[in-house]
Amino acid sequence: MTTTDTPLAMQLDALRVHLAGLDENIVDLQPMPDTGLAHGHIWITRRNGMDWVARLPKQSQMQLDVEANLDFQATCYRRASTSGHTPALHGRLPIDATLPRGGLLVTAIPGRPARLPEDLPGIAKALAAIHRLPLPASTARPPLASAPSPWQAMREEVLAQAGYLDALPPELLDAEARRHIDATLASLDGDSVPAASIDAHRCLISFDAHPGNFLITPRGKAVLVDLEKCRYSHPGFDLAHATLYTSTTWDPASHAVLDPETVVRFYRQWQSRLGADNPLTDDAALLATRRAMWLWSITWCAKWWNLHRRERDALACGEDWSTSLSDPALISHVADRVAHYLSTPIVARVTDEFRYLRHHLVMETT
Repeated sequence: MTTTDTPLAMQLDALRVHLAGLDENIVDLQPMPDTGLAHGHIWITRRNGMDWVARLPKQSQMQLDVEANLDFQATCYRRASTSGHTPALHGRLPIDATLPRGGLLVTAIPGRPARLPEDLPGIAKALAAIHRLPLPASTARPPLASAPSPWQAMREEVLAQAGYLDALPPELLDAEARRHIDATLASLDGDSVPAASIDAHRCLISFDAHPGNFLITPRGKAVLVDLEKCRYSHPGFDLAHATLYTSTTWDPASHAVLDPETVVRFYRQWQSRLGADNPLTDDAALLATRRAMWLWSITWCAKWWNLHRRERDALACGEDWSTSLSDPALISHVADRVAHYLSTPIVARVTDEFRYLRHHLVMETT
């Protein structure tokens, strides 16, 4: 299966044609394993040893049209790469019949998947480098979102996705799990104090910092390779996405179950990189964004379950969760993870962790 209905051989031929006039160093093109719902990837070997990866969108998770989606993702790479912990952007692939959503060329990162918990300090360093980047003037932030209230924007995203919970069958989401989720949803309206801190302080974040999106170089450097959701918001969303159970057990290559003490240590490592006087490091805001990020993840599971059986968008425009865009093995894995995360024991496990973190991350420092 490829990123479109076009046979893979035709995609490779199309890339060779597009790249022939762009770079004379191209030696070989090799498709990479299908591990994500938003992109296909092709490794481009170059004579000078500085390889590229072609990122071929399957859809736009930001619900953008084809041109706007490429512009948005190119901006994500240009801005985040100044941190030194993401790939650099090298060019765009044209939109045509063989590549109906175009593509981007970025630096290929030789490395291994993240191993947790040993690579968490490196991930904390990488995220801190992104979060320390200078905040542009508000007029210079588009096309990346910079909502007047990041907290309210996240709340609206979560509640919109939460509408899909009602359509889940009881064998997928039982009454006990739903009770836990609804109680945590109600907390979004009760976090007024951390919400004020969240809205007052923002930076560039990836909003997709789960461990499976990191590669570790031979020198031990963590590189965040997947950038398609960047925004100007609170960094707590990234820290949560890096360490939540729904993130650390998502990708088989980086699968790990973290204990709460390890999570607290990760937060402290990141905070030490930014400095204790940095307002972005407020513990109450970090816990509130963690709860919100879990709610975003769990309600995304409900959304995916309801939308993935739809036919592929023939116009190849905007968001599209159709199973026809990805390898069946990947779809099976996602379905397994969604059912697991919506199960009562796992929902209860995550909500129990919030109580631990409230005591050991927040209350012990107040």
